[in-house]
Amino acid sequence: MRSRTRENLAGWLFVAPVVLILGLFLLLPILMALWVSLTDWNGQGSPFQGGVPFAGVDNYAKLFTEDGLARQNFMTSLRNNGYYVAFVVPMQTVLALGLALVVNRRRTFFRTAFYFPSVTSSVAISVVFLFIFSNSGAVNQLLAFFGVKGPQWFSDPRGIFHLLFGDFLPKDSGPLGLSWYEWLSGPSVAMCAIILLVVWTTSGTFMLMFLAALQNIPPALDEAAALDGAGRWQIFRYVTLPQLKPTMFLVLTLGLIGTWQVFDQIYVMSQGNPAKTTLTPAFLSYRTAFRDFDYGAGTAISFVLFLIIVLLTLFQRWVMRERKA
Repeated sequence: MRSRTRENLAGWLFVAPVVLILGLFLLLPILMALWVSLTDWNGQGSPFQGGVPFAGVDNYAKLFTEDGLARQNFMTSLRNNGYYVAFVVPMQTVLALGLALVVNRRRTFFRTAFYFPSVTSSVAISVVFLFIFSNSGAVNQLLAFFGVKGPQWFSDPRGIFHLLFGDFLPKDSGPLGLSWYEWLSGPSVAMCAIILLVVWTTSGTFMLMFLAALQNIPPALDEAAALDGAGRWQIFRYVTLPQLKPTMFLVLTLGLIGTWQVFDQIYVMSQGNPAKTTLTPAFLSYRTAFRDFDYGAGTAISFVLFLIIVLLTLFQRWVMRERKA
């Protein structure tokens, strides 16, 4: 009994520095930010001293229940980010898996070439994409060569579903302050350019994860399946993919979290424009707090975003859970 008590005490002593650091620099700031989200602090003075108006849940109510610009902006940002997630996560996952399958038996050069965009500064790549997708950029020049007039990428607020099915989209008033037309218009042309950028720059990192998982699959499994008469597609579907399920869960989880937190590309390339079609919750939180000096509302947006990420991650874990045969 005494030896067990001593072991427990020794264990706590070993982890105490890490627990103290995490509590001081992670948990405490989160609790302080939660308090700020319940106030109308404007950034002057300290939010923990007297004189700061206490707002309670009003900052949260403005985002969901009260008609006004705050709810309209927040719902617009959720719509934009929802389409962004729906396009980026599947595309970067499929591309990363495809690249991993290609380089699994190739030389190191291709692995380095595919991974290089992931280690390059996102700000630098965003600036390059601004030039490429400008009105006289390389993309529009290429489209003009084939006789197609390219759009004004970062000035075009139209959604792609709007362009394809504009006459069939309902224009009635919809939920949460936006019309059904706004909900269903799809990602804007400007957001599509950002989607292409992010898919290209993030696929290399996830490629390495899939590559490591592929190299851990015993070759005997593929050989046994081939001896049983399975073709390449059958081996991939029934042997390779099941072995990649843990890595697939990791890639999808990291992709989901990263796409809901997108900020730097929006900040550099569009600032939420045109017509708020690239506005995201992370950028809206920054703009509300540091430009409009409404730190309470900006912090409330960040906590709602945190809750969305947690709930979606738990849902994804439930969907991909191990099921009994």
